[in-house]
Amino acid sequence: MTETVLVTGGSGGIGRAIAQRAAEAGWRVVNLDLRPPEAPLPVEDFFECDFADLAATRAVLAQVAERHAPTRLVNNVGVVKPASLAETSVEDLATVMEVNLRSAVLSAQTLLPAMRAAGFGRIVNIASRAALGKELRTAYGASKAGLIGLARTWALELAADGITVNAIGPGPIATELFKRANPDNSPRTRAIIEGVPVKRLGTPEDVANGVQFFLDGRSGFVTGQVLYVCGGLTVGLAPI
Repeated sequence: MTETVLVTGGSGGIGRAIAQRAAEAGWRVVNLDLRPPEAPLPVEDFFECDFADLAATRAVLAQVAERHAPTRLVNNVGVVKPASLAETSVEDLATVMEVNLRSAVLSAQTLLPAMRAAGFGRIVNIASRAALGKELRTAYGASKAGLIGLARTWALELAADGITVNAIGPGPIATELFKRANPDNSPRTRAIIEGVPVKRLGTPEDVANGVQFFLDGRSGFVTGQVLYVCGGLTVGLAPI
């Protein structure tokens, strides 16, 4: 029986690399996103999903659970609403929390029965180094810190069921979205790169490799952990 992993926001950027890496491992990939991938994988099932819509999210997740019963979950979908504290609106705060945080809770709740029935499960939350503090990220930083809190809490609650829960905290990753906001020849982009100890931006594949470790069936003794894939940027900031 082919094992299945659910990846939220799997059509582009980090989510796409995670989906591709999972396919390389021989797993079926269920991708929930607003838009379909440009090049679907042979082992991929795409479901259109607007995670800001509660009713629609619940309906799609119910379909996924019934058709595929995944025992692996990557909570990757996310939205950023950059703003200072003074400029952060309650509407933007709500949207970020709905998409970034509520989606993770709903996805985990929906897949939990299948994981418990199998006596096996892997959950990975894609957080961010912004959880440690970053200007203009009131809503985003709070949501990503929340994903870390969820991972640590669920790790304790679900350990006896054979389910591990961990988080990844990416640093600056060279996605298309990042490149549009930070052109290659920009002084700001150069400053970001110079601030990374390894002197380069990360790639979506860097993050996917970390995710794959946590998803692996052989990683059952690792739970409640946060792996910062950041080129050393968080050294001195992240708790040991």
